[in-house]
Amino acid sequence: MPESRRSKQRSHADTIASPFLQNRVEKACAEMGNFVLSSLIEHGHKMRRVAPPKGSVGLFCMAGGAGYELRVNEVYSWDGLRRGEEPFVLIQHTMAGEGMLDYEGTRHVLIPGDTMLLTFPHANRYWLERGRSWEYFWIILSGREALRLAGAILAAKGPVSRPVQPVVDRLAGACVMLLSGSVDLPGAVSAAAYQAIAALYDEAFGTAIEAADLPLPVLRAERFVADNLGRAIDVGMLARAAGLSRAHFVRLFTAAVGQPPSDYILDKRMERATRLLLATDAPIKEVARVSGFADANYFSKAFRRLQKRSPGAFRRTGRTGLLTTIDG
Repeated sequence: MPESRRSKQRSHADTIASPFLQNRVEKACAEMGNFVLSSLIEHGHKMRRVAPPKGSVGLFCMAGGAGYELRVNEVYSWDGLRRGEEPFVLIQHTMAGEGMLDYEGTRHVLIPGDTMLLTFPHANRYWLERGRSWEYFWIILSGREALRLAGAILAAKGPVSRPVQPVVDRLAGACVMLLSGSVDLPGAVSAAAYQAIAALYDEAFGTAIEAADLPLPVLRAERFVADNLGRAIDVGMLARAAGLSRAHFVRLFTAAVGQPPSDYILDKRMERATRLLLATDAPIKEVARVSGFADANYFSKAFRRLQKRSPGAFRRTGRTGLLTTIDG
């Protein structure tokens, strides 16, 4: 954002006598037309830590905690080199007020709509300046896949982004799930962690078509796929979710997204499967099932056709690459 715009926003905020009043004004703007973020606001300020899973099956993207906080005119400062030696990832989205970030010597002003992505340990510091307020939600992630994806996003886009609203919805949704305690089994917690980092991955490396520009029926269909990927889905179900006839829906979806709905569903299933192959030790049959493939043999054939290698070979070579990247 241009510095002039940020300066105007700061000047306007300074004319509001109470930080709490400023917070309510900005919060009302954040709530407009946004059910997921409204759910987080209604949940209230809270923090929750998540205990690391126990067992022999590895989970390589795991949530370590989540929170929704308001800081007002208080000492709040975190040094990225003084948070222990265990590596982790922080996603923090500003909802109201203003925070500061120093990242490798470059200063950033974090205003409503900004999402901060950091890895630790690292030469960064973020803080609240005296006399100001900062309201935000955050998620802490751990595991080599979380670190790998965060590193790729940081290399491509840097530590601060302004995600489109559907991406913010996905981040807020993951935070709500973790805060509410509705997910407590290790696999479910890991899925919430993946939802958060995958949302930022899509923001950084997704298609050139922004979700905010897609027709509302297409957005409804995409959300239906995301929410039901692990079960049988057909084009008729997507058309009903979109509120259109099948023929009209197929024409609209193909024109807006650039591929037919059936191809889109398959791509999303493969995306989930590839992540699970790298991030878990689940049997290939189970990976196929939770990715929506009723038949493991069909999954293996389809995977080989797209990746030019079997799921097992992909898992072995992919993990070798991950270990090389992390150890190096």
